Amino acid sequence: MSDSTADYLNFCFSVPAVLENDRLQLVPLVAEKHAVPFYENILLYPNLLQYLPCGPFESVEDLTTGFLEKFNGSDPAHILFAIYDKTRPSTAYGATHEFAGIVGMINSSAEHLQTEIGYIVVLPPFHRTHVASNVVGLLLHFCLGPPTQGGLGLRRVVWQANSLNAPSIRAAGRMGFRHEGILRWDRVVPPGTQKIGISRVGKDGEERIARHIAILGLCWEEWELEGVREMVDKIMARES
Repeated sequence: MSDSTADYLNFCFSVPAVLENDRLQLVPLVAEKHAVPFYENILLYPNLLQYLPCGPFESVEDLTTGFLEKFNGSDPAHILFAIYDKTRPSTAYGATHEFAGIVGMINSSAEHLQTEIGYIVVLPPFHRTHVASNVVGLLLHFCLGPPTQGGLGLRRVVWQANSLNAPSIRAAGRMGFRHEGILRWDRVVPPGTQKIGISRVGKDGEERIARHIAILGLCWEEWELEGVREMVDKIMARES
């Protein structure tokens, strides 16, 4: 992989081949390499995507064409990363560290210097470990850090969550995001799923589930001037 993903992904920002610290590694997701481990974990943990507006997926090919390829390559506003836990060696799928999930920078804008941390899927064996905090911390450093320190110098990072997903909202608040409001009836989730949301019978008589969205944000001045960066660094360093 080259020093930058800009030569083969259509993302609006140049992204290094690896974002990492001593515990975690984020690499731009490549369907040919990462679709199989992700799909196998979806099968293993049926509730993995219950709060997300995607799926179900019938096969690896369905996951690839219906989700992964839409976020990596076709739209410059989005990129997905594969998460690897560097504290757990592995030889599965040709990797040297254990695959721990995926995360995205979505709804990004080079013009407005903002992005959203979204589609955060940390696999259950890595819950209540250092993984989630280090995923978010690495991305915050990359997004809000100044270009002189390898960052993008963005002005704003957004976090959106299903309003019923209390753990996600708490995690965002813990990492310095501020609650900004609720976007009601934001979207109807795919039919035939066991998604968590609020149901209503439509014109066709079919009961469909929709979701309200909690919107949180973290801006550059809070990161640089109000102590959020130092707080995030402490959380990243202390969690086992």
